Amino acid sequence: MNALIVATIVVGLTVDQHWVPDGQLVVNIAAWLVFATLVMRSEPAQRPALVACLLIATAGEVFLSLVWGLYEYRLGNIPLFVPPGHVLLFYLGTRIAARLPEKSEWWIAAVSAPVVAFFAINGRDTFGPLLFAMFVVCMWLSPSRRLYATMFVLSLAMELYGTWLGNWTWGARVPWLGLSTDNPPLAAGAFYCVLDLLVLWAAGSRLNAKVARGTT
Repeated sequence: MNALIVATIVVGLTVDQHWVPDGQLVVNIAAWLVFATLVMRSEPAQRPALVACLLIATAGEVFLSLVWGLYEYRLGNIPLFVPPGHVLLFYLGTRIAARLPEKSEWWIAAVSAPVVAFFAINGRDTFGPLLFAMFVVCMWLSPSRRLYATMFVLSLAMELYGTWLGNWTWGARVPWLGLSTDNPPLAAGAFYCVLDLLVLWAAGSRLNAKVARGTT
Protein backbone atom coordinates (compact mmCIF):
# COMPACT_ATOMS: atom_id res chain seq x y z
CA MET A 1 0.00 0.00 0.00
CA ASN A 2 2.87 2.36 0.78
CA ALA A 3 4.32 2.04 -2.73
CA LEU A 4 0.88 2.67 -4.26
CA ILE A 5 0.48 5.82 -2.19
CA VAL A 6 3.90 7.15 -3.19
CA ALA A 7 3.19 6.40 -6.85
CA THR A 8 -0.21 8.08 -6.65
CA ILE A 9 1.30 11.27 -5.24
CA VAL A 10 4.42 11.42 -7.43
CA VAL A 11 2.81 10.38 -10.70
CA GLY A 12 -0.45 12.14 -9.92
CA LEU A 13 1.13 15.57 -9.48
CA THR A 14 3.05 15.12 -12.73
CA VAL A 15 -0.08 14.11 -14.63
CA ASP A 16 -2.07 17.00 -13.15
CA GLN A 17 0.54 19.50 -14.31
CA HIS A 18 1.48 18.15 -17.72
CA TRP A 19 -1.58 16.29 -19.03
CA VAL A 20 -3.92 19.12 -19.95
CA PRO A 21 -6.91 19.37 -19.98
CA ASP A 22 -7.87 15.94 -18.61
CA GLY A 23 -4.96 15.36 -16.24
CA GLN A 24 -6.64 16.71 -13.14
CA LEU A 25 -9.77 14.63 -13.75
CA VAL A 26 -7.69 11.46 -14.07
CA VAL A 27 -5.78 12.24 -10.88
CA ASN A 28 -9.01 13.06 -9.03
CA ILE A 29 -10.42 9.64 -9.87
CA ALA A 30 -7.17 7.83 -9.06
CA ALA A 31 -6.75 9.55 -5.68
CA TRP A 32 -10.29 8.75 -4.58
CA LEU A 33 -9.95 5.13 -5.70
CA VAL A 34 -6.74 4.72 -3.69
CA PHE A 35 -8.39 6.43 -0.72
CA ALA A 36 -11.38 4.07 -0.94
CA THR A 37 -9.02 1.09 -1.16
CA LEU A 38 -7.14 2.30 1.91
CA VAL A 39 -10.34 2.69 3.91
CA MET A 40 -11.59 -0.76 2.92
CA ARG A 41 -8.27 -2.40 3.78
CA SER A 42 -7.89 -0.61 7.11
CA GLU A 43 -9.04 -1.99 10.43
CA PRO A 44 -12.52 -0.75 11.43
CA ALA A 45 -11.02 1.09 14.40
CA GLN A 46 -8.75 3.10 12.08
CA ARG A 47 -11.42 4.22 9.63
CA PRO A 48 -12.79 7.10 11.75
CA ALA A 49 -9.31 8.66 11.74
CA LEU A 50 -9.11 8.45 7.95
CA VAL A 51 -12.54 10.05 7.56
CA ALA A 52 -11.66 12.71 10.14
CA CYS A 53 -8.47 13.47 8.22
CA LEU A 54 -10.47 13.87 5.01
CA LEU A 55 -12.94 16.29 6.58
CA ILE A 56 -10.39 18.36 8.51
CA ALA A 57 -8.05 18.54 5.51
CA THR A 58 -10.90 19.77 3.31
CA ALA A 59 -11.79 22.51 5.78
CA GLY A 60 -8.12 23.42 6.15
CA GLU A 61 -7.62 23.71 2.40
CA VAL A 62 -10.64 25.98 2.04
CA PHE A 63 -9.36 28.26 4.79
CA LEU A 64 -5.64 28.31 3.93
CA SER A 65 -6.03 28.61 0.16
CA LEU A 66 -9.36 30.31 -0.56
CA VAL A 67 -9.85 32.41 2.59
CA TRP A 68 -6.35 33.23 3.87
CA GLY A 69 -4.76 33.03 0.43
CA LEU A 70 -1.44 31.54 1.51
CA TYR A 71 -1.12 29.58 -1.72
CA GLU A 72 -2.99 29.07 -4.96
CA TYR A 73 -3.49 25.96 -7.06
CA ARG A 74 -2.75 25.94 -10.76
CA LEU A 75 -6.36 26.40 -11.87
CA GLY A 76 -7.39 28.64 -8.98
CA ASN A 77 -9.49 25.87 -7.44
CA ILE A 78 -8.95 23.17 -4.83
CA PRO A 79 -8.39 20.01 -6.90
CA LEU A 80 -10.59 17.14 -5.80
CA PHE A 81 -7.53 14.93 -5.38
CA VAL A 82 -6.15 17.15 -2.60
CA PRO A 83 -8.34 16.07 0.38
CA PRO A 84 -7.85 12.30 -0.19
CA GLY A 85 -4.20 13.07 -0.92
CA HIS A 86 -3.84 14.43 2.61
CA VAL A 87 -5.25 11.17 3.96
CA LEU A 88 -2.79 9.13 1.91
CA LEU A 89 0.10 11.26 3.16
CA PHE A 90 -1.15 10.93 6.76
CA TYR A 91 -1.29 7.15 6.47
CA LEU A 92 2.15 7.02 4.86
CA GLY A 93 3.49 9.19 7.67
CA THR A 94 2.23 6.78 10.32
CA ARG A 95 4.01 3.91 8.59
CA ILE A 96 7.31 5.77 8.29
CA ALA A 97 7.11 7.14 11.84
CA ALA A 98 6.91 3.60 13.17
CA ARG A 99 10.42 2.97 11.79
CA LEU A 100 12.07 6.06 13.27
CA PRO A 101 14.49 5.48 16.16
CA GLU A 102 13.53 6.78 19.59
CA LYS A 103 14.26 10.50 20.14
CA SER A 104 15.01 11.03 16.45
CA GLU A 105 12.15 13.52 16.32
CA TRP A 106 14.18 15.97 18.38
CA TRP A 107 17.14 15.62 16.03
CA ILE A 108 14.87 16.60 13.14
CA ALA A 109 13.72 19.66 15.07
CA ALA A 110 17.29 20.55 16.06
CA VAL A 111 18.58 20.34 12.49
CA SER A 112 15.63 22.33 11.11
CA ALA A 113 15.78 25.18 13.64
CA PRO A 114 18.99 26.90 12.44
CA VAL A 115 17.92 26.65 8.79
CA VAL A 116 14.55 28.23 9.58
CA ALA A 117 16.35 30.94 11.57
CA PHE A 118 18.77 31.62 8.71
CA PHE A 119 16.01 32.18 6.15
CA ALA A 120 14.15 34.40 8.62
CA ILE A 121 17.19 36.54 9.44
CA ASN A 122 18.00 37.19 5.79
CA GLY A 123 14.36 38.12 5.17
CA ARG A 124 13.61 35.32 2.74
CA ASP A 125 11.05 33.56 4.98
CA THR A 126 10.03 35.51 8.09
CA PHE A 127 6.91 33.32 8.30
CA GLY A 128 9.13 30.32 9.03
CA PRO A 129 9.70 30.87 12.78
CA LEU A 130 5.95 31.07 13.38
CA LEU A 131 5.40 27.82 11.50
CA PHE A 132 8.32 26.17 13.29
CA ALA A 133 6.80 27.21 16.63
CA MET A 134 3.56 25.49 15.56
CA PHE A 135 5.56 22.34 14.84
CA VAL A 136 7.21 22.42 18.28
CA VAL A 137 3.84 22.98 19.99
CA CYS A 138 2.43 19.91 18.23
CA MET A 139 5.41 17.89 19.48
CA TRP A 140 4.84 19.21 22.99
CA LEU A 141 1.09 18.62 23.10
CA SER A 142 1.01 15.01 21.94
CA PRO A 143 3.00 11.82 22.55
CA SER A 144 2.93 11.11 18.79
CA ARG A 145 6.09 13.14 18.26
CA ARG A 146 7.67 10.81 15.72
CA LEU A 147 4.62 11.24 13.49
CA TYR A 148 4.90 15.03 13.56
CA ALA A 149 8.63 14.93 12.84
CA THR A 150 7.99 12.51 9.98
CA MET A 151 5.25 14.69 8.52
CA PHE A 152 7.40 17.80 8.88
CA VAL A 153 9.99 16.26 6.55
CA LEU A 154 7.64 14.23 4.34
CA SER A 155 5.33 17.14 3.63
CA LEU A 156 8.28 19.42 2.84
CA ALA A 157 9.42 16.91 0.23
CA MET A 158 5.93 16.91 -1.30
CA GLU A 159 5.73 20.71 -1.14
CA LEU A 160 9.08 21.07 -2.90
CA TYR A 161 7.96 18.64 -5.59
CA GLY A 162 4.52 20.19 -6.09
CA THR A 163 5.77 23.77 -6.25
CA TRP A 164 8.64 22.74 -8.54
CA LEU A 165 6.14 21.20 -10.96
CA GLY A 166 3.84 24.20 -10.59
CA ASN A 167 0.78 22.41 -9.18
CA TRP A 168 0.47 25.18 -6.61
CA THR A 169 2.35 28.34 -5.67
CA TRP A 170 2.86 30.06 -2.32
CA GLY A 171 2.54 33.83 -2.30
CA ALA A 172 5.61 35.94 -1.52
CA ARG A 173 3.76 37.72 1.32
CA VAL A 174 1.52 36.28 4.02
CA PRO A 175 -1.92 37.97 3.93
CA TRP A 176 -3.02 39.62 7.20
CA LEU A 177 0.47 39.29 8.71
CA GLY A 178 2.66 40.94 6.10
CA LEU A 179 5.45 38.41 6.62
CA SER A 180 7.59 37.10 3.79
CA THR A 181 7.48 33.47 2.80
CA ASP A 182 9.27 31.17 0.41
CA ASN A 183 7.73 28.92 -2.25
CA PRO A 184 7.28 26.71 -0.30
CA PRO A 185 8.09 27.80 3.27
CA LEU A 186 10.73 25.53 4.80
CA ALA A 187 8.45 24.87 7.77
CA ALA A 188 5.27 24.34 5.72
CA GLY A 189 5.06 20.90 7.31
CA ALA A 190 3.75 22.58 10.47
CA PHE A 191 0.32 22.80 8.85
CA TYR A 192 0.38 19.04 8.25
CA CYS A 193 1.39 18.52 11.88
CA VAL A 194 -1.60 20.54 13.04
CA LEU A 195 -3.82 18.46 10.76
CA ASP A 196 -2.45 15.23 12.23
CA LEU A 197 -2.82 16.55 15.77
CA LEU A 198 -6.49 17.34 15.14
CA VAL A 199 -7.02 13.94 13.51
CA LEU A 200 -5.53 12.09 16.46
CA TRP A 201 -7.61 14.12 18.89
CA ALA A 202 -10.74 13.45 16.84
CA ALA A 203 -9.96 9.74 16.60
CA GLY A 204 -9.51 9.42 20.35
CA SER A 205 -6.83 8.35 22.78
CA ARG A 206 -6.63 4.76 21.55
CA LEU A 207 -5.29 5.66 18.11
CA ASN A 208 -3.10 8.37 19.62
CA ALA A 209 -1.45 5.80 21.86
CA LYS A 210 -0.94 3.38 18.96
CA VAL A 211 0.72 6.04 16.84
CA ALA A 212 2.93 7.06 19.76
CA ARG A 213 4.06 3.44 20.10
CA GLY A 214 4.54 3.13 16.34
CA THR A 215 2.02 0.30 15.99
CA THR A 216 -0.59 1.87 13.69
